[in-house]
Amino acid sequence: MGKPALVAAACAMGVALLVALSFGRDAPAEVPAPSPAPVALAAVAAPVAPRPASFSASAVQARRAQLDLWQQRLARSEDTLTKYKTSTRYPHEARPLGEHPDQVRPFDPVAEEMPLRTPGGQPAKGVRVRSTQDRVFASGAESVRLTVRAVDDDDRPLPLLVTRAVAFDLPDARRPSGLPQVPVTFSEAADGSLAAVLQPSTQGFAEFAGTIRIQAYLNQSGQLGNVNFDLVYNPLVPAEWAGVREALQAGSLDFFLKARVAQPGRYVVSARVDDAAGKPFALLSFNDEVAVGEQEFRLRLFGKLVRDGKPAFPLTLRDVQGFLLLPDRFPDRAMLPRQAGAVHTSKAYALDSFSDAEWSSEERSRYLAELNKDVDEAKRQVDALNR
Repeated sequence: MGKPALVAAACAMGVALLVALSFGRDAPAEVPAPSPAPVALAAVAAPVAPRPASFSASAVQARRAQLDLWQQRLARSEDTLTKYKTSTRYPHEARPLGEHPDQVRPFDPVAEEMPLRTPGGQPAKGVRVRSTQDRVFASGAESVRLTVRAVDDDDRPLPLLVTRAVAFDLPDARRPSGLPQVPVTFSEAADGSLAAVLQPSTQGFAEFAGTIRIQAYLNQSGQLGNVNFDLVYNPLVPAEWAGVREALQAGSLDFFLKARVAQPGRYVVSARVDDAAGKPFALLSFNDEVAVGEQEFRLRLFGKLVRDGKPAFPLTLRDVQGFLLLPDRFPDRAMLPRQAGAVHTSKAYALDSFSDAEWSSEERSRYLAELNKDVDEAKRQVDALNR
């Protein structure tokens, strides 16, 4: 082989060696397998159906307990709404008299019964003392009638003496000294009791305003005891009555009690209404500020009360009482003269002359709205728990 051929062969071998070395240094050790195609993955992953919801026994029990609770709340809220709506269908100033049994006969005497005893002493055996007074508050020239009697355990009358009786003002820190005691005379009445009358304006209390105590000392066949009567008196007579008129207006019957008012302020007046058969029907009231002069106190017999009660006409207005409120003072009132018994008889009216609409006011509407909210919320919860 000639020299040029040897040189060419050597060059070719060098190139081959360099190529071999290069491939051995840079080539990867292994070729990674190709990633699976997305389509193949989708084919492998089969869809799983959702499992139906289920409740454990404790969850079911808790849900039932909630349902019971809201059902009770619903019943309670509906009952409260019904009762409130029913009780407020008439205004405060015109109510069925049956709601106020203590006001049916306001001028009946106040009666008490107690064992015969002296203050701090032991009660006498088999002797009880019954006492009455025909009023607790008095003004001006009004008087109070007092009675006392003794009975045994079988309700049989026993002989009784009033050995001494006096009237005096109770101690009051607002006055420097008390008034002199005034003797009170008890004598036998037609019903067998011992009775006395005290008229403060003529018996030493004409300028006094406060509590007068009448104390009677008793002797029942040698057994001694005391009984006390308290009268709240004010010499002020703030107004005098001057008649009654009536008017059917706005579906209700108004009684206007006329008065000559001498002292301005807040007056509180009440009267009773009986039907034609004498059955107590309604209690009417007035409570408002009144100025000096010729005034009228309006007592409204509410139309729906008449429609619901269906009283027999004509109606009788009776037993009117009233007073001027004296705030932050004692006594806290000055009484108007009593009007006992029948004061006015109404005309006869047809029942359909009266309105059947329930009473309405801002306060009642607000309360009804709140009570209806309670009912709606309870219904919503019950409906949700029943699904």
